[in-house]
Amino acid sequence: LQKTLILLQVTLSVVVGKTLMILFPNAMKRYILKLGEKSRMNKNPKFSYENWGPTFFSFKYLLFVLKVKWKRLEDEALEGHPAPNTPVVTLSGDVRHLLDFVEDNRPLILNFGSCT
Repeated sequence: LQKTLILLQVTLSVVVGKTLMILFPNAMKRYILKLGEKSRMNKNPKFSYENWGPTFFSFKYLLFVLKVKWKRLEDEALEGHPAPNTPVVTLSGDVRHLLDFVEDNRPLILNFGSCT
């Protein structure tokens, strides 16, 4: 049921977005560029709007968004339920799962951070 609702929501949003891109191309370009500012996509001079803007609301975009949203359904953590066994990438580039790092009865501690 959740996947069906997500399919309907994303499909409707893509249809509306594509329609608006056809009817109001300049306004949608400004809107998409504003979205690009948040992700800093438009800060790279080699990555112009013409390279990525028209891909918004395409069939490939629809499939990608569905894949991400459906995958996130599996990663939902609920209190009192088992933790999701989320895939992670090691520093050597291997794909493992979070619960692969559990050893015996020891608690698994996750430490998140970033470096700039």
